[in-house]
Amino acid sequence: MKHIQSKPLLALLVIAATLGFLGCTFQSKPSSNPQDSVDEEALYRPEFHFTPKSNWMNDPNGMFYFEGKYHLYFQHYPDKNVWGPMHWGHAESRDMIHWEEKPIALYPDSLGYIFSGSAVVDHQNTSGFGTDGTIPIVAMFTHHDMEKEIAEQVDVESQSIAYSLDQGLTWTKYSGNPVIANPNIRDFRDPKVFWHEATQKWVMVLAAHDQVMIYGSPDLKEWTYLSSFGKHAGNHDAVWECPDLFPLPVAGEEQQKYVLLVSNSRNSLASGSATQYFVGDFDGTHFRMDPHFEQELKSKKNFWMDFGKDNYAGVSWQNIQRPSGNRLLIGWMSNWEYATKVPTQGWRSAMTIARELSLKPLDSSYRLISQPVEELQAYQKSLFKEGLIKITPQKPWQQPVRFPAELRISFVKPQSGQLKFSMTSAKGNRVDWGFDVEQNQFFLDRKTSGIVDFSPSFADQAAIAPRLTTQDSIQARVLIDKTSIEIFWDEGLSPMTSIFFPQAPMDQLSIATSKEIVDIVALEIFEIDLSQHP
Repeated sequence: MKHIQSKPLLALLVIAATLGFLGCTFQSKPSSNPQDSVDEEALYRPEFHFTPKSNWMNDPNGMFYFEGKYHLYFQHYPDKNVWGPMHWGHAESRDMIHWEEKPIALYPDSLGYIFSGSAVVDHQNTSGFGTDGTIPIVAMFTHHDMEKEIAEQVDVESQSIAYSLDQGLTWTKYSGNPVIANPNIRDFRDPKVFWHEATQKWVMVLAAHDQVMIYGSPDLKEWTYLSSFGKHAGNHDAVWECPDLFPLPVAGEEQQKYVLLVSNSRNSLASGSATQYFVGDFDGTHFRMDPHFEQELKSKKNFWMDFGKDNYAGVSWQNIQRPSGNRLLIGWMSNWEYATKVPTQGWRSAMTIARELSLKPLDSSYRLISQPVEELQAYQKSLFKEGLIKITPQKPWQQPVRFPAELRISFVKPQSGQLKFSMTSAKGNRVDWGFDVEQNQFFLDRKTSGIVDFSPSFADQAAIAPRLTTQDSIQARVLIDKTSIEIFWDEGLSPMTSIFFPQAPMDQLSIATSKEIVDIVALEIFEIDLSQHP
């Protein structure tokens, strides 16, 4: 959970915003690229990504699956379209694609704002909250005391719990809150809880400024500190946030590894918000990096879950996994560099598509793989399919496309130059992505995508992703909504996510090569239509 840091001036801004005096200050300023009075609902509201009905949203929280429903909670300020007193909003889905927003789940109280956290299904009623055979859902979250923050105190954050006896719709806060007091750490938040079967206890990972702290509990009420990880590992250019720890089977091997996710709010990949990951083992007390992964981490400096600028604070669903053992995750599709300034007024931000995570051995180490969940296919129908398209420097290929859509692309790696895909609008707005042979990297550029001047960091540089395999064939799945693009290069080895704000709907796809003929071996375009809700 990102919040305004406790410096005197910023603290004054926070309390003023809380009182409602600065609402206009943070509103999007008029752009030099006006929208020509186009309805922002029609132009910008995503079709197949979750957005709140109104006002502010950031981190996903408390996700669990129970009785056929996926539950998504989220950081929410229901009164304004900028960050403010945090609540937990709530939405439900049967397939992670079609979402129904529910009433607010958790409100701020005398202990503070309700920052990020997680929720678990307490099947064994270890908490004792269940009555008459009802299985309780227990949420753990960070209480953030704004009065202490304004006073520049250190112990502003503590951990609390609440429980639900109606499958996550309404919640009762525990009378013994907080269950973990602040140990004199300024940034102490975002608990992610899971049941560790081998040691028969609940385990929690918690962001503690520049590391992750691990706690254990028999009943979700009494917690014992177990260990810490990360003070000298990974990227530390910003405070650590939103950790998650879970096991994944290693593809093609008879073993599993644990993956630890940690998000960095600023100064990370492409200078903004991003999520890094570590691969290792967990014995119920300590997380230790795999030696091969640790060695590669030292040489490569960091491993990122997504190489675009707009996938942050992603955490996984509890109480469900694929038959393969893979994990389901969703992230916040924005960036703290400009999240409060994007040119929408009725609501702010969306979630990424839900993704399935897997783990692949690569170069004696491991890589995290991301792919869109298979449930999306139920909303698709094929619009265009071609077996071979030759692209020459003299003649780009063009095709009208009705977005939102998914593109599935396969091409032979060029020997030189760039292969560039572009989507454009009638207003000349353009988003470019593709592969640069000399740099051996993928790129995603939104410099001319439409309204970009609301923040100097929004389109200051193209996002880039390394190519991690040497195969001659390159594949991509590309999901395009009204204001977002998610690219899954090389079967999810190098995902990239970015948002954009065109002045007219994107409706044209083109492919160009800079130096040589390139064979597009296969291209298929699918319409995505949520009216086909199964």
